[in-house]
Amino acid sequence: MVSGKTEFHCNKGMTATVWKNLNPFWGEEYTLHLPTGFHSLSFYVMDEDTIGHDDIIGKISLSKDTIGAKVKGLDNWLNLTRVDPDEEVQGEIHFGLELLRDAKGIGLRCHFIEARDLAPRDISGTSDPFARILFNNHSAETSIIKKTRYPHWGETLELELETEELSEGGTVTVEVWDWDMVGKNDFLGKTPLVQGWFRLMPLGNNEDDAGGKLGALRLKVRLVEDHILPSMYYQPLIDLLVQSVISPAEVEDGSPLTMLEEVTTVESRQDVAMTLVKIYLGRGLVVPFLDYLNTREVNHTLDPNTLFRSNSLASKAMEQFMKAVGMLYLHEVLKPIINRIFEEKKYIELDPCKIDLNRTRRISFKGAVSEAEVRESSVEMLQGYLSNIVESIIGSVTQCPPVMRVAFKQLHKRVEEQFPESENEDVKYLAISGFFFLRFLAPAILTPKLFHLRDQHADTRTSRTLLLLAKAVQSVGNLGLQLGHGKELWMEPLHPIILYSVASVKDFLDKLIDIDSVSEVPQRAVFLPSVTVKEGYLQKHKAESPQLLSRFSFKKRYFWLSSETLSYAKTPDPWQVRSSIPIQCVCAVERVDENAFQQQHVLQVVTQDNDGQMHTIYTQCKNVNELNQWLSAIRKASIYNRRMLPSFHPGVYRSGKWTCCLQADRATSGCSRTHSAVTLGDWSDPLDPDAETQTIYKQLLQGRDKLRSTFVLSFKAFTLLQISLSPPDGADCSVELLKHRQAAAVRLLGVVLDLEQAHATFQRQERVEAGSLILTP
Repeated sequence: MVSGKTEFHCNKGMTATVWKNLNPFWGEEYTLHLPTGFHSLSFYVMDEDTIGHDDIIGKISLSKDTIGAKVKGLDNWLNLTRVDPDEEVQGEIHFGLELLRDAKGIGLRCHFIEARDLAPRDISGTSDPFARILFNNHSAETSIIKKTRYPHWGETLELELETEELSEGGTVTVEVWDWDMVGKNDFLGKTPLVQGWFRLMPLGNNEDDAGGKLGALRLKVRLVEDHILPSMYYQPLIDLLVQSVISPAEVEDGSPLTMLEEVTTVESRQDVAMTLVKIYLGRGLVVPFLDYLNTREVNHTLDPNTLFRSNSLASKAMEQFMKAVGMLYLHEVLKPIINRIFEEKKYIELDPCKIDLNRTRRISFKGAVSEAEVRESSVEMLQGYLSNIVESIIGSVTQCPPVMRVAFKQLHKRVEEQFPESENEDVKYLAISGFFFLRFLAPAILTPKLFHLRDQHADTRTSRTLLLLAKAVQSVGNLGLQLGHGKELWMEPLHPIILYSVASVKDFLDKLIDIDSVSEVPQRAVFLPSVTVKEGYLQKHKAESPQLLSRFSFKKRYFWLSSETLSYAKTPDPWQVRSSIPIQCVCAVERVDENAFQQQHVLQVVTQDNDGQMHTIYTQCKNVNELNQWLSAIRKASIYNRRMLPSFHPGVYRSGKWTCCLQADRATSGCSRTHSAVTLGDWSDPLDPDAETQTIYKQLLQGRDKLRSTFVLSFKAFTLLQISLSPPDGADCSVELLKHRQAAAVRLLGVVLDLEQAHATFQRQERVEAGSLILTP
């Protein structure tokens, strides 16, 4: 059996491991932020080994052109290919080439300067690189630089050529190899020639899909390319969105938010909802925003049984809002119980059709276990788990983020106003519990990995327990009103405890919304320096530790990131003394090579103090996804810093030299390029107003024709009809409504047009700059 996981590169991400399974299902979604010039994306399927290195089962490589060829993305089964070491090439080489002519003859001179980010070919995580230049039958090699992926040669090689060789033509090639004392040398890459930095290429495309013998991987990949403009270009659109919730229009159909929902597709609605939540969080207006959408939804609902049942913008926005602001709260409430379920791994089953007596542990010593005994034991264990979950929830009122409580209070008010009848008494509770229990707590119980409650997916036995518990929690959220009406009558043994919990849940919801007015509650906003945008435990390297390579040189610390500081302490307790790093002093945020500390998932934050002295803090994350999340968060917080470094050292300074490039001067310039882009994105990303507004602009641009026909042309058609016919009663009112909608749509379309023209201008400038680079010798 195989324990499978998937890794994907350029920027690295990794799924959870599915243990002992040849047909794994992950169901995980990642957003990778890639550099504009990326060439390919590779997916590796690995067999995880507890001891030693993981084995590569196979890989899939997709070029940028292949992914971008389909607007809706690629969704297909793809055969895994064998991994050819000569194809696993990365890095760049810096050299110059010169053709020499004199009376003695013709020569080809190549000045090898350096290379960076070469592929690690040795077991130590480094290489022993040397470079080679080839032309026809001539070749020359540089010296070998031991144990580095960032070699500095500083050597000049010359090839003596015959005059006729130039007339015959030929190709000059530079190759980089890893020298091995035993066996053949390992190929590191090759490049065609000019002068400057060049990306290394494989020897050739020799990939073989092995006819499907290695297996296949189903992927859904979609490429979205964005050019983010300076902030001032997005301000008019931000102003319209803000105005929608600060001063709602009397004619709600004339709101930009209403128009946005009108042109948003079902497939993109979740992304739009998350983007809007982040925009209004950044403005401190998330509660008015949600109240606007919820009020519109409630007022348009005639049957209380259908309230928030569709995937409307209001439903999706509430769902994404809870994820954005409530994850720490969710962890406090559920994590202890989820961990206990994973550790105990009890066999639990209520459905008679699925009970497998061979999979049960002996419950008694009286003999074989019966079906009835399995059900009795399962009911007892489920009742215990469910009681613990409900108790944890109803005791968590003060832990719930205030902004969530106020949003629920507003929702409760709107529903009560729309459905005041006594027979609809429970509707105001169901509106809140529908989001809180059914769309927040139950999905987290069902798939803890997707809510970061666990690092790995549950095994089959634990998954079944979580599914049964999620069903029970949904019934609790429905206040027990649908019990006995479904097909799963075997859940009946849990009905008493569910019904018993209803009164406690209602009391909890009453306490949850018993909170002060909106204006007195702090909301998460990017412009408030006191707001924490990311926090959690990391392993911090002790700078003074003499045991640089020892795992004991890393100590557990709790980190907080705000827009002004990166701070840390021994624990998150408020009385702990914190050490702080001003964000304005950050010069680079980068990964660290594994061989620097013999540890994986280490990042470095380089800072410069007021005296110009450079300092580096090293921290280790628990996995590659957490590493990317912290990289992205700190880079976003420091994106407007003026003294960012152009290069950095991916190693550490030890024993009088850098472990990466082997340079002895501690102050020498870095041997690798720095990066400013975020890497792995999700709903927990820090706020980025420009990128978020760009997403909304793209949605409006795609729906521009529909917007024009629905809100502008329809008014013209109505006006012509009014001229040709005698106006009926109330026609004046209808005309005014349509006029208002048309005026609002014209304003919104004007903003979209301005942004489109700004993008066109910037793209023309980029093309001119690119052309000038090509023409400049």
